[in-house]
Amino acid sequence: MAPDKKTAVITGAAGGIGKAIVKRFTENGYRVVAGDADAAGLTGLSDTFNRGTQVLWEKPGDLRSKEYCEALVDHAVEATGRIDVLVNNAGIITRGNVVETSDDDWFRTLDINLTAIFYTCRRAVTHMKDHGGGAIVNISSCWGLYPGPGHAAYCTSKAAVATFSKCLGRDHAADGIRVNAVCPNEVNTPMIRTGFIRRGFNPDTAIAELNKSVPIGRIAEPEDIADVVRFLASDAARYVAGTAIEVNGAKPVY
Repeated sequence: MAPDKKTAVITGAAGGIGKAIVKRFTENGYRVVAGDADAAGLTGLSDTFNRGTQVLWEKPGDLRSKEYCEALVDHAVEATGRIDVLVNNAGIITRGNVVETSDDDWFRTLDINLTAIFYTCRRAVTHMKDHGGGAIVNISSCWGLYPGPGHAAYCTSKAAVATFSKCLGRDHAADGIRVNAVCPNEVNTPMIRTGFIRRGFNPDTAIAELNKSVPIGRIAEPEDIADVVRFLASDAARYVAGTAIEVNGAKPVY
C-alpha cells in the first residue's frame, strides 16, 4: 500500500451521515476503516467504495464494547501503518424526560454516544502523538449545546461530547492533534425518518414541516455535515482546534 495515502477511521459508517462522510474521504484519496453495528450496511458500503482498496472494514461490532472500539483504531494501524483521521459519527437518539428514561436507556445512550468516543479517542491519540499528529472530529449536536425538551439522556450525552472534544483539543494541540466537534440540528437521514414513523407521522410530511422551521429553508442533508467534517480534517482547518462548530442552518433548538 502507498505509504503516503492517508487513513481515516469512521464510526457509524453505514448510516445516513456516515455514508456521506465515507464518500467524502474516499473521493479525497483516503483509505477508510468503517465501523458500524449494521453488518449488511457495512458490506454494502465496502462494495460501493471498492472494498480492499478504499474501504478496509473491521467486523461489525457493538460500540459498547471497549475491545471493539480499540480494534477499529488498531486495525487501521495494522492494515495501513497509520491513522490520520478519526471521525466518531455513531450515535443514538433517546427520547424522554428523566422520568420516562429507564436505566437501560440512560446507560445505553451514554455508552454509545460518549464512552465509545472516549475509547476510540484514547487509542487514536496514543498513536497519533507518536506519529506526527492527526485530526479527530466528534459528532455532537446542537441539542447538546442548547438542550431541547424531552431528550434528557441524549442532550446530556451530546453536551459531554462537545466538552470532551474541547478538552482533548486543548490537551493535544501541542501533539499536532486537532480535535473538534460538529454540532448538527435535524438532518434528513433514515434515523430521523424512522423516528417519525414510530411516532405515527408521515416522514415526508414531517420533514416538509421541519423545513419551514429553518431560516435557511431546509433541514440539513447528510452531505452538509460530511463537508464540514472533511473540512475539519483537512489542512484548510489547520488552525481550528478545540471547538464545537454548529451546522444548523441558523435554526435555534427551541
